[in-house]
Amino acid sequence: MKSTHLSLIAGAAVLAAVTGFATVTAPGAPAESAAKSAALLPVERAGLVCPAPSNSDLAETQYTAFTPAGEGGEAQGAAELKPALPIVDDEDETDPKKAKKAEEAAKKAKAKAEKPVLAVKEPGKPVLAEANGSGAPALVGTATGKLAPGWTAQQTTEVTAGGSRGLLGVTCTAPDTDFWFPGASTAKSRQDYIHLTNPDDTGAVADIELYGPEGALKSDVGDGITVPARSSVAVLLSTLTAEAVDQLTAHVTTRSGRIGAVVMSADDSAGSDWITASEDPSGTLVMPGIPADATSVQLVAFAPGEDDADVKVQLMGKNAAFSPAGNATLHIKSSMTASADLKDLTRGEPGSLRLTPVRKDRATPIVAALRVVRGKGDKQEIAYIPATGPVGARATVPDNRAKGSTLSLTAPGATAKVKVTASAGSGGGEPAVETYTVKAGTTLAVTPKAPEGLKGSYALTVETTSGGPVHASRSLALASDGVQMFTVQTLPDDRGMVEVPSARQDLSVLDD
Repeated sequence: MKSTHLSLIAGAAVLAAVTGFATVTAPGAPAESAAKSAALLPVERAGLVCPAPSNSDLAETQYTAFTPAGEGGEAQGAAELKPALPIVDDEDETDPKKAKKAEEAAKKAKAKAEKPVLAVKEPGKPVLAEANGSGAPALVGTATGKLAPGWTAQQTTEVTAGGSRGLLGVTCTAPDTDFWFPGASTAKSRQDYIHLTNPDDTGAVADIELYGPEGALKSDVGDGITVPARSSVAVLLSTLTAEAVDQLTAHVTTRSGRIGAVVMSADDSAGSDWITASEDPSGTLVMPGIPADATSVQLVAFAPGEDDADVKVQLMGKNAAFSPAGNATLHIKSSMTASADLKDLTRGEPGSLRLTPVRKDRATPIVAALRVVRGKGDKQEIAYIPATGPVGARATVPDNRAKGSTLSLTAPGATAKVKVTASAGSGGGEPAVETYTVKAGTTLAVTPKAPEGLKGSYALTVETTSGGPVHASRSLALASDGVQMFTVQTLPDDRGMVEVPSARQDLSVLDD
């Protein structure tokens, strides 16, 4: 008799630890039993993609990558971001000399793409890299071993003049297959490019759908967009439709493969910044970190299902939560984008916006984002705050400077406590730790305590220690010629730990 033992549960545990996938339960096992035997393990592999930072020759970009100190895999591992491959269209080239030249250029680009732009060598210390001008490529990368749990990267770009003027910040994203972008636009005053970046060695195919206040916009060219392996494609949204719509929702899905997706938005009168994807559709959403001096706040929301949504709109301020006058509720028709001009609702105090269903028994899933303006006239600057998930166990944002960083924490439910760790500086400095209490229904905006002896930039790691949930964002401000340029990044859970079942049950296959 030949006996082959196959431990499916043990295999599932390894797969979950490597990929971050959800818990796997043995067939027939009670859910509560599985929960009791589950354990938290650090992920052993993580991927990120960063879009090409700018098309302006005046752009100055700083990349920052970081893995927080803590439990990781047994192996030291590596965490590297490398240039994406340029897209070369030479299939129809008949001239042998030109074809050979194109082939040589492709070989050089491939060789260059194997050299990391920045690589994290040890947890707890950020690494920096710089790129100037419009030629900086998109980046793709992977972290393994001890450097994978919580690995994060940020690119911050300063453009002081021209149509792309502004401080543009974006947290590099994990590849996925489904993205929602409320707040995008095809208006004549806007230049919104959606950047699609493929980190894998096989091509991906993506579709882009646009929804305005009257429903889906007509488009024949948003389907079947090919994103070659390890490459990035930028699509100007106004080329996908003849309709000019000021506020719309863009929906990106993939037919095959995975991509990272993010929108670069430039406004003729108010600067530019990145629009990152909203949290997955949910009945309750939180958008944290509206600056105290915001001169204009616009809410954009979309209901992707078959049902309309009616939501309460509440600002969680410094001391309490309240509904803005004239905008206590918002009706969102199915498959149509709705917006509300909330004006300067913060009135000199920092705040966060919460959307909840008017009727608890009708929690229609929605997506949402805020378009925030600081300054007036030709001194305006914009940033976007998408709905985001809670900090959870831990979340990190890199590229904090000695001046200009503000951390916003909001507790939409119960009072919560959080621990905030400022890492060592990229060029030197000792970590600093502070603990904050965030009262229920309020927003706490703090200037983080920078590392002692700081040189370079540092990362902020936020951990929920009790109560909660807590939603967070970091704003980075930089004054330039009288313009208070700024950008806002949200801090959802870094998913550095994954719940996996205990490998106690062995499912054997007996082969006579």
